[in-house]
Amino acid sequence: MGMRGKDFPENVVGSVFTAASSDAIVPPTNHIFVAFTVLAAATFDASGGLIAESATQFANTEDAANDLAAGSETNNEGSGGVQITNSNASFPAGVTIHGRYTEMDLAGGSIIAYYARK
Repeated sequence: MGMRGKDFPENVVGSVFTAASSDAIVPPTNHIFVAFTVLAAATFDASGGLIAESATQFANTEDAANDLAAGSETNNEGSGGVQITNSNASFPAGVTIHGRYTEMDLAGGSIIAYYARK
């Protein structure tokens, strides 16, 4: 069982619903998306779809997080991670993903994203 992060759920101060074909969602100033729950199977736009605060720490569509070579892991980054694309990631309904995201833009499906103060 994973450890519950300090950002969720105690510090959540709001949420936003979005669906495919909508504009990208961005949290309020000085806030960050800390999780999203998939309502209908979701995929993210290939570019700018799921932007992490730190692209090497949280799974995202802009870079492969935690993708160091095996044996090169550090205290801040692991190995083996791949970039999220529409061909390798479709999130099923009912799943909640935690992270620290600055923007989300769906290619398909719908989600509710939760934000907290930075």
